[in-house]
Amino acid sequence: MSKKSIHGVCVEFDGKGVLLLGPSGSGKSDLALRLIDGGARLVADDQVVLELEVGATKPYIVASAPTEIHGLLEIRGIGIVAVETVQISRLSLVVQLVTPDLIERLPEGASWNYLGVEIPMIMLAPFEASAAAKLRLAVRAPNMNDGAMTDNPGPTHAK
Repeated sequence: MSKKSIHGVCVEFDGKGVLLLGPSGSGKSDLALRLIDGGARLVADDQVVLELEVGATKPYIVASAPTEIHGLLEIRGIGIVAVETVQISRLSLVVQLVTPDLIERLPEGASWNYLGVEIPMIMLAPFEASAAAKLRLAVRAPNMNDGAMTDNPGPTHAK
């Protein structure tokens, strides 16, 4: 299988892996810390190993940490600390961390392609107070279907 290490952070909650992407200092570890404080578990911080797996019906991507940094989270101003982790997690969502001015109010569905596998992707401003709550809602949204974002018909109104 194909394996590659990328710069990012990965956490898991509700059994779903979430990959946080952005440049150094963009808030990846800070957002991960808030998610972990809310019950998520760390998969990898700073370097995430991505690997293509072949499932019974379709391929998917799993994330893990390099052995030398497994279980460690860098907390700016504190240092490197050990946190509860999971060994490996199937990716369900990719989050591109951006400044608030780059976020659309009602974005179109987007995806991130790795080795031919499409993974739903959202953009999020990591330092907003609501960032962790928004991310949890995105993972739990009913339009998430086995790691693939489906068309959301929007709200329904009773007549």
